[in-house]
Amino acid sequence: MKGLFARQAFTGFGPSALLPDGGSPRLHKVKAYRPGRLRLLVRRDCPRLPGVYGMVDPKGELIYVGKAKNLRVRLLSYFRWRSRDPKAGRILQRTRLLVWEIATSEFAALLRELELIQRWQPRFNVQGQPWLRRRVYVCVGRQPAATLFLAQQPPRTAAESFGPVPAGFKAREAVRRLNDWFRLRDCPQSQKMTFADQPQLFPLPLTPGCIRHEIGTCLGPCIAACTRDDYAASVQAVLAFLRGDDASPLRVLERQMIAAAADLAFERAAALRDKLDSLTWLSERLRLVREASQHSFVYPVRSHDDTEAWYLIHGGCVRAVVAAPKEEKSRREAAKRIRELYGRSAWASGPPSPREIDGVLLVAAWFRHRKEECRRTMKPTVALERVACSANEPQA
Repeated sequence: MKGLFARQAFTGFGPSALLPDGGSPRLHKVKAYRPGRLRLLVRRDCPRLPGVYGMVDPKGELIYVGKAKNLRVRLLSYFRWRSRDPKAGRILQRTRLLVWEIATSEFAALLRELELIQRWQPRFNVQGQPWLRRRVYVCVGRQPAATLFLAQQPPRTAAESFGPVPAGFKAREAVRRLNDWFRLRDCPQSQKMTFADQPQLFPLPLTPGCIRHEIGTCLGPCIAACTRDDYAASVQAVLAFLRGDDASPLRVLERQMIAAAADLAFERAAALRDKLDSLTWLSERLRLVREASQHSFVYPVRSHDDTEAWYLIHGGCVRAVVAAPKEEKSRREAAKRIRELYGRSAWASGPPSPREIDGVLLVAAWFRHRKEECRRTMKPTVALERVACSANEPQA
């Protein structure tokens, strides 16, 4: 049984999607059975440059991938047993081979780290592994009476989808409370819908599929308790909330909670607080994804060897990397890629996929914590103007 689920033996990090030719950066290795010997080899060979590193155990399995602004300092920190993290000690105990790649910049190392984690799925890494961090989409659809539901992939029947958001109890609870607040159905597709404005030749008594209409949390499209327009208005209202256009449900819940607490109705206040927390959690997660996915610009990054690369970020993801335009070939390549990439909408293909979302959030966090880097970005039109200007500059 052990061999049935054996992991792939590590032979190298593999090609990089960030290199123009899709090649593999040079891999550096040091091997030893004792941590003390590994430390000596790192001190001897590892440079003070940005890059990514990996830890390989005695069975040849890559167990951890990390990135560093300064590889030498980061790797030597694993050997400081008094100040290191306990997890770092457990990783080092299992390490017999240390490998690293030099990156052109800290930003390049950050992207390469995520690429390697998704490719190799090391057991000690958590960030970036889809199977450890499941995500779902909040979908609106399923005619004739639309409802909110969660799906790992948005189905074709969904009118719109939002997210992805972390899967689990919080996501399920938020969707349930949204259906209740906007009084949308959540019954199975097999339940027949009959609207009040739907003519019937032989009217028959209609039986509700659940008690939600009776307790005021559903418009009752199964018993002709609402018209199609009434139900469609509720669907548009929930879409406005999910798009971030209308936060009135949060404000109403907060007012009701404060009023209940002032009236000493603490049980009702607690119930309203739980509703507010659930909807606020979902609203905040969707806001983060929405804002991150709106990043579309050219990001020039200067490397440690004083060369410059342009990262083409569209829809929140790094879609391509080109050399800063200097000679004719780089100018043609940069202009071509920019026109191809930014000629279509960032949301043309829908929200980011579960595999893309880690990269989208990573790029967003990079610029959120480095305001000075935001000021260095360029709109695609400005980048094209710089390409044209570089063609008119006299050659040295």
